[in-house]
Amino acid sequence: MIDHYIQTIMNLYCDACPYMVMILHSSLTFYSSGHRFEDVPGVRRHLVRKSTKGQVVHVGKDHQETSIRSQKKDRTPHEVFVELNELIMDKNQEMQWRETARWIKFEEDVEEETDRWGKPHVASLSFRSLLELRKTISHGAVLLDLDQKTLPGIAHQVVEQMIISDQIKAEDRANVLRALLLKHSHPSDEKEHSHNPFPRNISAASLGSMLPHHHSSNHIHQPEPSVTEPLMGSASLKESTPNIGMHRSKSKHELKLLEKIPENAEATVVLVGSVDFLEQPTMAFVRLQEAQELDSVLEVPVPVRFIFVLLGPSSTNMDYHQIGRSISTLMSDKHFHESAYLADDRQDLLNAINGFLDCSIVLPPSEMGGEELLHSVSRFQKEMLRKREEQGALLSLLSPGKPGDDPLQRTGRPFGGLIRDVKRRYPKYASDFKDALNAQCAAAVIFIYFAALSPAITFGGLLGEKTEGLIGVSELIVATALQGILFCLLGAQPLLVVGFSGPLLVFEEAFYSFCKGNGVEYLTGRVWIGFWLIIIVVMMVALEGSFLVRFVSRFTQEIFSCLISLIFIFETFSKIGKVFALINAKSIGFVWREPNTALLSLVLMSGTFFIAFYLRKFKNSAFFPGKLRRIIGDFGVPIAILIMVLVDYSIRDTYTQKLSVPSGFSVTSPEKRGWVINPLGMDTPFPIWMMFGSMLPALLVFILIFMETQITTLIVSKKERMLVKGSGFHLDLLVIVVLGGTSALFGLPWMAAATVRSVTHANALTVMSKAVAPGDKPRIQEVKEQRVTGLLVAILVGLSIVIGDLLRQIPIAVLFGIFLYMGVMSLNGIQFTERLMLLLMPPKYHPDHTYVRKVKTLRMHLYTLIQLVCLASLWAVMSTVASLAFPFVLILTVPVKMFLLSRIFTTREMQCLDSDDAEPIFDEREVHDEYSEMHMPV
Repeated sequence: MIDHYIQTIMNLYCDACPYMVMILHSSLTFYSSGHRFEDVPGVRRHLVRKSTKGQVVHVGKDHQETSIRSQKKDRTPHEVFVELNELIMDKNQEMQWRETARWIKFEEDVEEETDRWGKPHVASLSFRSLLELRKTISHGAVLLDLDQKTLPGIAHQVVEQMIISDQIKAEDRANVLRALLLKHSHPSDEKEHSHNPFPRNISAASLGSMLPHHHSSNHIHQPEPSVTEPLMGSASLKESTPNIGMHRSKSKHELKLLEKIPENAEATVVLVGSVDFLEQPTMAFVRLQEAQELDSVLEVPVPVRFIFVLLGPSSTNMDYHQIGRSISTLMSDKHFHESAYLADDRQDLLNAINGFLDCSIVLPPSEMGGEELLHSVSRFQKEMLRKREEQGALLSLLSPGKPGDDPLQRTGRPFGGLIRDVKRRYPKYASDFKDALNAQCAAAVIFIYFAALSPAITFGGLLGEKTEGLIGVSELIVATALQGILFCLLGAQPLLVVGFSGPLLVFEEAFYSFCKGNGVEYLTGRVWIGFWLIIIVVMMVALEGSFLVRFVSRFTQEIFSCLISLIFIFETFSKIGKVFALINAKSIGFVWREPNTALLSLVLMSGTFFIAFYLRKFKNSAFFPGKLRRIIGDFGVPIAILIMVLVDYSIRDTYTQKLSVPSGFSVTSPEKRGWVINPLGMDTPFPIWMMFGSMLPALLVFILIFMETQITTLIVSKKERMLVKGSGFHLDLLVIVVLGGTSALFGLPWMAAATVRSVTHANALTVMSKAVAPGDKPRIQEVKEQRVTGLLVAILVGLSIVIGDLLRQIPIAVLFGIFLYMGVMSLNGIQFTERLMLLLMPPKYHPDHTYVRKVKTLRMHLYTLIQLVCLASLWAVMSTVASLAFPFVLILTVPVKMFLLSRIFTTREMQCLDSDDAEPIFDEREVHDEYSEMHMPV
């Protein structure tokens, strides 16, 4: 009856004052045994029992052994925060637990001289400490699913199990228990104490004066000090008072650290140190049944799930600090702490340690250092880690995903894919407007407006030159606005930004040359191409033809990307070359014969390119705060245009050709055309044979729109972006092509999903996790999937038509610089261009990539040369009168890869060279700077 009464009081007080529990428990023990605190077998055996699994104990709240499989326990793995505490003597000659290191994925150590946190780094462990750790766990106490809510309760169970496992003697119980309950201190305590008059931790009396008594030869006959003695002094009780009902506000240090710890993370407390009263080391590994917030233990209020204790005499040849670092590093490893959550017994923990050792590297004593050592270590460990990931991937393949997860999966019914896209996406239509009520969306509108307006002006100016003013800046701005608005309202993936692109520019130039050479009206021919486009896309969607994008592999994508990049670069120098050629022309051009015009044009082009290029690189530099760097880097192109326009404006005595923009809402060349195009011909009747013959160029235009739109959708919808509303390949293709086909009636250009602008849009709406481990890369938390930002951007682009006076101040040479920038930046991250460089590089200098390690050098070069031949063939076709057919030649690279390369290269070689899982086809190296920006042809 008295036992039940005292136990009830303990339960009531355990939350309000956890240290009062030990006082009550001391009374219970005194009552039961009649002794102060000697070994009481009856009480001890009632609390814990020896397990049949080698001292692995599962203890219930009623102090009775329970089976791990008899109850449902939450074993869901969480992210972890690990804190290493070591026993030290403070300046007041009192023993305390001092935090010396912590792990939020990477290790951070407290610098002894300055008492500040050092830089996060990858932990390097000694092989001996890992072996010692494995040995201690194999012989120590392992308590899994311990049902305790306070540190005193946990400590008492740990000590009892240490006695049962014969690690310590019964007379050492009080000293070990007192050691486990010593005060915890942290490097931030002094700063916090200056703002908070009440200390965080409960002080304990000096343990140093008591420790020598326990090592004398007659210590058995001396009265043993009470376990509660350090907690019952007057000073201790006064200091413990403020901790009753611990509801203090979090300090600035805690809030800052909590931002870096992942949400719902659970903590691991590692306690290691040497004491003089033990004759041999003692260890305990504890997993609590439920994570508990233990007051005054951690530097931040994170619930504790695991506790590791290692105490022993200083005379043993054991480095407690290194062993503590070893178990801390293991617990910060994803695979190990997941195994620790799921472990049923000691052997599971040992197996997890073995798995960790299998992926670890032992460096023999050597004088080698620097990059050579890092390269060899990195290469070897990547191979071992890859094997571990492959095993995990194999298990994931065995569990098939949910049916209907794949938006490209065919239903076998006419328009089945389109119907499924509508059913998947339109029920979330209302949320597409509610989710836009966010400050990040407002900022994204401003950024994407410039990202969409700059290409519209650039392509509009060049398109006006190539079509002799029939389609120019005005038409491109109007088309970008109207088609953008309608797509944002009707499309399935509103993150896509609809715009003009490089492949379409090449086609427009080729088709205009064809029409001019055959005496056919260019704009009327585009109307009939638009009609056929609508027919083709309806047939394609009815047959669920979007699944064909699966066959457009890396081989074709890389050729396509390099081709457009080369077109941009070639166009830039070709136009500048024409400016220089006009210097010696015999025409009456009054200003063209001045050398200053050509020189200034070259300066404007080069200046625009280098400013935009280096501002883009500045984004990842070490200067200025990260937010300022991102703003400067993201707005590099508008900044470059503004600076060089001001340079041109300040030089009044030299002529440069400017952008041709009409005043107000008007076509580029009002004297040549109006806003509506007559399908039967504007000046002369349109040939009937060309009405049907337009089907062929319509097919070529559809190939370009199909490839760029579908590939862009694949990139934006990548699994890493964690999109939740889904996308619609069939619906988006139908909307974009129908809008483009209809726009031809008004003399407006066709549009596609512009890759760079779409990826930039998705990146600007990406929310990165604030819980980032120091030294780690931020991870995507969510993407603001909504329709408002794209809608507002399209409206703002349309309103830009009223700033014609400003646009007419932009020199054409500045647009050449932007084209050069697009071409150069589009080459970044493309594996084909990297392999082209390897042709000129000795094998010993080749980078550590999958296609280099697993494919023989000559075979890799052969694959590169085949791609180069295909690229050269495309370029040759574009340079002839057959340039109109280059999209058809491009699509022929798909069967070349499927039927020719499969006969030359093995399946393994093809996987390494063409797999999308090896390295990204587009550059994503800037993910650590809040979000990445992949480079693709504009």
